[in-house]
Amino acid sequence: MRPVAVVAFAQTRHTGEDAGLSETELLAPVITEIKRATGVTRFGFTCSGSNDYLAGAPFSFVSALDAVGAWPPISESHVEMDAAWALYEAWVKLQHGEIDTALVYGFGKTSQAAYPEVFTQGLDPYYLAPLGVDQVSLAALQARAYLEHTGTDERRLQEIAAKARAGGRDNPSALHLDDPGEADYEVAPLRPHDVAPVTDGAAAIVLAAGERARDLVERPAWITGIDHRSEPHQPGFRDLTCSPSTRLAAAKAGGTGGVEVAELHTQFSHEELILRDALDLGDGVAVNPSGGPLAANPVMATGLIRIGEAAARIAGGTAGRVLAHATSGPCLQQNLVCVMSGEQSDG
Repeated sequence: MRPVAVVAFAQTRHTGEDAGLSETELLAPVITEIKRATGVTRFGFTCSGSNDYLAGAPFSFVSALDAVGAWPPISESHVEMDAAWALYEAWVKLQHGEIDTALVYGFGKTSQAAYPEVFTQGLDPYYLAPLGVDQVSLAALQARAYLEHTGTDERRLQEIAAKARAGGRDNPSALHLDDPGEADYEVAPLRPHDVAPVTDGAAAIVLAAGERARDLVERPAWITGIDHRSEPHQPGFRDLTCSPSTRLAAAKAGGTGGVEVAELHTQFSHEELILRDALDLGDGVAVNPSGGPLAANPVMATGLIRIGEAAARIAGGTAGRVLAHATSGPCLQQNLVCVMSGEQSDG
């Protein structure tokens, strides 16, 4: 495989309410920052991730290209899901050998939409969507199944939420949330602090291949393995207490041995427990030191941010091998695992 690395990462200072900015206005400073950081103004390929339902307008991703600059014409693509999958597409494009750099970005404004209703539109249109079931209710079903199956106390969820909020307070891009208290259930067994907050934001990553990566940055975060897998769409067709697709994706990405930091796309506190099991992450692995999605969840950029936050640990010299995870769909249906290292893989 051609060696490809994350060489730059930028994100907005996320907000928990509509600041009156359009998606393009959210994205423009991030693109400017990442171009300044790399010195690259035109990339071999550009790929983005977003959701038109959040914007309430068709082809909203086209207007976001104004922040990137699409003239002279550029090679561009888009995925209607989290931008972590846009990064995967860009990684595949770089494997072809025709380009040396790629720009990947994602953005979302959950404050301007009724996100539970938006999420419902992505469910099975024949059986689940007509019920109007929202993502918190489905997550609560999974949380209850996991707690009862493993005998885990609900207080463990509160500990995870408290850890996330503490990490978020040290992260200038995250929301600064109070420690969770004994709030009433949102949907039992999940309380408000167990659910990722409404967040507006954007993020971007630059990928570069081989010598180009070394030219752009002193410590590239080399992608030594990346893979994504999916489970049945219907939650009733699978065991909600585990995540075999995550386990398989991690195995295909080279395994989790030696991982020091793991950034997981945990939009609900119980998901950290399920993903820890699936990824065989021991107590020595720092999970979501950035605060993770429970501290800031700009939908459609959250998974990409996990890759960026993990890569930043390598760039900063605080970790040598890291893992990032992204998910999409109800109850951890689709899962992507990206393993990165400060040392280039032999391929």
